[in-house]
Parts: sequence; structure tokens; C-alpha cells
Amino acid sequence: MLQPSVPVPVPLTFPDRHTLPPVREVSASEVAAAVAGGARLVVLDDDPTGTQTVADVPVLTRWTADDLRWALRQDSTAFFVLTNTRSLAPEDAATRNREVVRALAQASAAEGVGYVLASRGDSTLRGHFPLEADVLAQEVPVDGVVLVPAYIEAGRLTADSVHWMRAGDGSMLPVGDSEFAKDATFGYANSRLPEWIEEKTGGRVAAGDVLRITLDDLRLRGPQHVAALLGSLRDGRPAVADALCDDDLRVLALAAASAEAAGVRLLYRCGPSFVRARAGQSARAPLGAAELAAFRRAGDTPYGLIAVGSHVGLTTRQLDRLRERGGITGFELDVPALLDEQRRSAHIAEVARAAAEALAGSDVVVTTTRSVVTGADADDSLAIARSVSAALVEAVRAVSAARRPAFVIAKGGITSSDIATEGLEIRRAWARGTLLPGIVSLWEPESGPSAGVPYIVFAGNVGDDDALADALDLLRSR
Repeated sequence: MLQPSVPVPVPLTFPDRHTLPPVREVSASEVAAAVAGGARLVVLDDDPTGTQTVADVPVLTRWTADDLRWALRQDSTAFFVLTNTRSLAPEDAATRNREVVRALAQASAAEGVGYVLASRGDSTLRGHFPLEADVLAQEVPVDGVVLVPAYIEAGRLTADSVHWMRAGDGSMLPVGDSEFAKDATFGYANSRLPEWIEEKTGGRVAAGDVLRITLDDLRLRGPQHVAALLGSLRDGRPAVADALCDDDLRVLALAAASAEAAGVRLLYRCGPSFVRARAGQSARAPLGAAELAAFRRAGDTPYGLIAVGSHVGLTTRQLDRLRERGGITGFELDVPALLDEQRRSAHIAEVARAAAEALAGSDVVVTTTRSVVTGADADDSLAIARSVSAALVEAVRAVSAARRPAFVIAKGGITSSDIATEGLEIRRAWARGTLLPGIVSLWEPESGPSAGVPYIVFAGNVGDDDALADALDLLRSR
């Protein structure tokens, strides 16, 4: 077996715009026309934040055949199935992916609607790769796996097959040099995607065997050329695609639709932005005050509940800015107490009781301890994260039962998934749009106990330092 490449420090410079080929403009309507009446794009989302680039798209947190049939019947070119696998151990993530696609096959046959799969992963390259792609390709054999991690609004961009992220000072940083690459569970070393694939597959796939779709392919040669490249894929060969803007992704989407129509079977492993392009949607303006008011029903209080589980540095800075603006009451779940079986239940109950009382007179923030507690290895660290997330969910459930909030903001991927499914019992919802441009999604629960409570899915790794406070200000506009 090939051995994975040993990372060698190589100076990487983000390309100067003057050296780049001109953008090939493609409208969302062109893509929408190409995919109309074709196979539905079904996005298996490893946490709920993938909905942050789309609008008026169904979201499922359960995947029975009946739930999937409901989604297939909706007037939408795509829908999301929230698998939350990023929070699971590898074997559990594999099992969940199999469950979804097997139920989807039943639903598809019953409704007579075809589908194409996208495995939505993190734009900073965290998550169960290649595991999820491998499992899905076993269940639904494909000719190629197309990796498109770009997230345009958040500044996660790919050029010359190197993946970049915008740092806090506005500079571009190779993702392999970021805090996300040091993740206790999903860490990595390479920023160049072919080498990253070799690294993550343990050498099973050599970097030189990865098909590269470059900016020259997308911008100079165009959709027909890219469709031919995709058509050359066989036996699940991976491809990686550059993208610096939505037009690049729409060229890829047009090419993919053409290749699929010619019988090429593709599986996508992508960040949020490719979903929007492949669904034939364009970026939309954030939701306004009138639209936000229309999603909300009268509750027990005009104030909202903010639950913060993410521990990345950006989230902590956003939380600090939120506190600086004032008007909130804060409570903290102490992680050492949560990991102590004798103290856990009483601690959660006390925090929830106090938070529910405070919700009568102010917006309330419930956080977990800001310092990260890790285990002996990646699996142990993931188990700790799950335990802490479960405690936050239990607290949110108790607060909501005691006093129904006007809205709920969940900060962090695992956090927002667990609160949606367990804390608020959301089964089916619509992703209606964003509060901030392309980065904070608002869900409207379709039915159940949380109907009328707007649910805001806020990833831990997006926005500037003021983004959380800005989102709350928008929701306070009554």
C-alpha cells in the first residue's frame, strides 16, 4: 500500500487576482434550467450548518421512508437530511449513512423520483472523510467522488487545488495552518487537496491519481470541458475542484448536470456553497425584520435563548462581544461538573431553572465552559464532546419546557444538531434564509412543539467577532 506523503513545509501564496483568468459568468437560472425535472439533490449533512447558503429548502432530522417521501414531494431541487455524523464515532457514522441511503432508496422508488447524493462536510476539512464517501459509494456505486469544500461567504476558497481560509485580519491562510487543522478528532496537515486526500486515505489514494479541476478548466475552457473531465472518472476516482466565487461553482454545477444526464454517476463531498450552486439558487439577501416577525408566534416571553457549545476561538470572541453589548443574562455549564456523574444532573437542573427564570426579563445565554476538555485519544475526545453537548441539550429542553422562548440560537455544529432534534423536537423544517449574508441559517419548524419558534443555526467557525451580537440585534427588532 502507498504510504501517505510526509508534509513538507512549502511557502504558499494566495494567487493575486491580476494573475487569475477572468471569471466566466453563469447565472443561477442557467443551472436551475439544467437540473429542472432531473434527479433531486439529497444532501446528507454531517451537522446542521450546511443549510446556511440556501433558502426555502426542506430539512429533515429523521430519515424514515415517510419523512423522505415528504421531502421528495416538496417543490425544491434539493433537500437536507441532518445526519449529525461529525459528532459520532466512525462506526456509528458509517451505520447512519447506510440507514439514510437505504431508506432513501425505498422513498425514491415509492415516489418515482431519482436522486443524487451530496455528503456535506466542513469547509475547513473536518469530518469523517473518506469514511462517509466510501460508505455511500458502497451503497450507491459511483464513477467519481467530487470534493468541493469552498464556502464563498466565509472566505473558504480553493485555488490551484490548495484550500484557503480568510483569517481574522483579512489575510488568506492555508487551512492546514489553521486552528481547525489541529482538531482533536479530525486534524490534518496538508492544505493542498490531492495531498490531503492521500493523507486522509492513509495512502490508499495517491495524490497523483486525483483529478484536478482548476480555475483554468472552469473559467477558460468552460462547462463542456469540465463535463468531459467528470465523464472520465471511473471506479470512484476522486476529483477536486477550485472555486473562488459562485460563478466558478455554477460552471461546475452545469458541467455536473451535463455529465449526470449522460449517465455519469457522481457523489459530492462538499462545503455549503456548492449545494446552492447545484440546486440552481443564487445568493439571497438576509431576512428582514418583517419576514422574521412572520415566522414567530406569541410565546411565554418576548426574549430568546442562546445556547453556545462551540469552543473555537472565534466563538469565544463572539461571545465576549455579545456580553459587551449587554441586555443578556448568562449562565455556564461547568464541564468538570458535567463529567462527574454524581454532580451532573443537579448542576444541569440548577442552571436550567435559573435560566428559565431570567428569560422572563432578558435574552439568556447558556454556555459550556470555554476551555476545551480533551480525552486520551480522538475517540475519547469525541465522547467528551458528546457528553457536554447532551448536557446543553438537556438544559435547553428544560428551559423551553418551563418558559417558551421567542427564538432559539444554537452556536456550534454538534450543538445545533442536538438541540434541534432532542431539545426542540424538530423533525421536519424549512431552511428559510439567513440572518447574516450566507452564514447564519433560520429554520422554520414545519410542525410539532417548536412550531412558531424560529431556530437559528449558527456554525462555530463563521462570521466576524460581532456576528453573534449582530444576529441577536436582528432578532430583537420586534
